[in-house]
Amino acid sequence: MQRRLRSSIATMSVFGLLLPSFVPLLAFDPNYIISDEEMTDYASLDVDGIQRYLDRGYLGDYTTEDLDGETRSAAEIIWNAAQNYQLSPKFILGMLQREQSLVDDDDPSQTQLDWAMGYAVCDVCTTSDGDIQHWRGFAKQIDSAAMQFREGYLADLEENGETVVGIGPGIPTTIDGIDIIPANNATAALYTYTPHIHGNENLAKIWDRYFTLDYPNGSLLQAEGEDGVWLIQYGLRRPITSKAALLSRFNPDNIISVEAASLLKYEQGAEIAFPNYSLLRAPTGTVFLIVDDERRGIDSAETFAAIGFDPDEVTAVTWEDLDPYAEGSHITIDSIYPEGHLLQNSVTGGVYFVQEGVKHPLISKTLLTVNYAGWRIHPTDPVELDTYPTGDKVTLPDGLLVKAADAPAVYVISDGNRLSITSGEVFESMGFKWESIVSVDEATLLLHPLGDVIEAPAIDAISEASL
Repeated sequence: MQRRLRSSIATMSVFGLLLPSFVPLLAFDPNYIISDEEMTDYASLDVDGIQRYLDRGYLGDYTTEDLDGETRSAAEIIWNAAQNYQLSPKFILGMLQREQSLVDDDDPSQTQLDWAMGYAVCDVCTTSDGDIQHWRGFAKQIDSAAMQFREGYLADLEENGETVVGIGPGIPTTIDGIDIIPANNATAALYTYTPHIHGNENLAKIWDRYFTLDYPNGSLLQAEGEDGVWLIQYGLRRPITSKAALLSRFNPDNIISVEAASLLKYEQGAEIAFPNYSLLRAPTGTVFLIVDDERRGIDSAETFAAIGFDPDEVTAVTWEDLDPYAEGSHITIDSIYPEGHLLQNSVTGGVYFVQEGVKHPLISKTLLTVNYAGWRIHPTDPVELDTYPTGDKVTLPDGLLVKAADAPAVYVISDGNRLSITSGEVFESMGFKWESIVSVDEATLLLHPLGDVIEAPAIDAISEASL
């Protein structure tokens, strides 16, 4: 029996997966609030990008005197401070929301505006204390807080490894009775500015809702500057630890480059180490066929030979290697095309994916191209095809960007559904590539029910101030 060629495990190339040394989970980890890059990426938003966030509340139309005496918009004041002190505008926005709810508040008080960043307002003083009036004012607050972080805390951390109060990465400290070991400079700086768990947890939640994207099932993500590739699947990030495994299941052209922090919101799942259809021998001698996320045991040497497997393609592995794969049904002498086969009706030209004796129709050439590139198609007598019951139609793979050939709307396939992407801005913010969009006929598109809408990160009403 002729089978599709598999990548040899012997040539499997591990391609430098770099796992982060600190991996926070979805729940708040008090040792890690945001990354250093998230705090200092001063090019993360331009003035227009800042304005779009502020348009959700009062600050969208707010103008006031800047430190140089010029009247400017809130967005311009934030952007100027971000550039002067090389801090992320996103960080300043997050702090404005945490301290005084100013990003989403459509009717703030003058006190909220005057003490926008909570700068100089300590736990035991009030905004009316005479000693702190020098720091009153929207622009003064933003400039002073930004200066404090860049020229105070971050400068001290870079020079001494700790801030003026002794907080630094790897240095145990106690905050609100809880033992904390900051994982990075950003976390140490934030605890120095606000020495409370609750206020910093609130900032982490704001950051997640404002700036962290949720990627659909099937997305391939790669942290900027790193080699490793991760599959996003049901809320987990699964490391793909070999190039052979990547190429056997996915299209590397669809890899999305993201900030490392975008990956850290996902808990790590089981690794994908072996190419699809690998033959792996367990310590007990059982040979398993890897099919996606399952291992299917071959019940006998007779079955192995009858199906046409090659003994030279079997690789000995440990149970630890096999543990990430769920136990699937056994492959027996009666199994028909356990790896899957493409059969074409020699009369009508219709193509089917046949696996375990069930034929699945492919209703378009696109489905053949995106799912089975490089597979051999076997012309088959219609009488033989009729012996196989018909199963579900083959659908597009998760993570694929698609559009109807005669319509502008773009979708991404996730868990078999098509998710609408609301705008070009959202498309680009997700890191999607325009050249990756596949045009399909309407019948192929309609195989996938319309699912959720993908929008930019929402600014929810997280407004609990830490003053």
